[in-house]
Amino acid sequence: MRSVGSSFEERREELGERLRLLREQAGLTGKELAMACGWSAVSKVSKIERGRQTATQEDLAAWLEAVSLDEASRAGFVEDLAALQEEYLSWRNQVRSGHLVRQEEPIERDRRAHRILAMELNVIPGLVQTADYARQVLQTSLELHGGPDDIEAAVRARMRRQQVLYEPGKRIEILIAESALVHPVASRDVMAGQLHRLVAAIGTPDLRLGLIPLNRRLPLVPLHGFWIVDETAMVETVTGELKITDPDELALYVRVWERLWLVAVEGEAARQILNRHVEDLFAMAGAEDGQT
Repeated sequence: MRSVGSSFEERREELGERLRLLREQAGLTGKELAMACGWSAVSKVSKIERGRQTATQEDLAAWLEAVSLDEASRAGFVEDLAALQEEYLSWRNQVRSGHLVRQEEPIERDRRAHRILAMELNVIPGLVQTADYARQVLQTSLELHGGPDDIEAAVRARMRRQQVLYEPGKRIEILIAESALVHPVASRDVMAGQLHRLVAAIGTPDLRLGLIPLNRRLPLVPLHGFWIVDETAMVETVTGELKITDPDELALYVRVWERLWLVAVEGEAARQILNRHVEDLFAMAGAEDGQT
């Protein structure tokens, strides 16, 4: 499986190479271009040209002005940068106006979708989260990325999104690695409620829920979780979210999805794993109470 965002990085490098050619054709050094753009860091030019940094719309406008590119030729660069920015959405930009907007966007997308596939390694997917679990997950995002504190409104939006589970005519499949249960991001009480929620979800009509047990030999190395909604694969990284629509790459994600299901369990076998984790939580709580 290719690294996360390989096509995005390649396209960013291609755009950087085109900008480098424009600079050289204009007879400017990197330092001269930086000065013309009003940038104090000359390294910014090099990073953009080598595809190590994504230019902003303001950066691009300054660059094209500095090399005196005609208006007709500028449109193609502006469109290419806009396409790159749409493919990669940084968390910082997404939560700038709050976390509620980020949670509301998928509601309409999921409502229109015919196929929703989710595979997560370290977190319970949002479609089957409890409100308490969602609150703690979103709180960690607030602490990491900042933005206005509208977590309660964002939690309510995430709960509204779950109505898609009960809409007919959709293929919804959720695959969770047991590691998400072993290394929880929520407190013990919240995790107990979340485990009960997953047990109940096993019986939801039209929802396929599977677990990848610990110590199960994997057919490949799953480098990260991902979602597939119709013809788009979505991957969350520490800094942002990638939306992948290239047919070849999408097909690769589907192949990974299918191979991971070969080692997953569902139904009663999944229920037994979940119940065992519930028992472990109560056992740990009892042991701690006995020490106090």
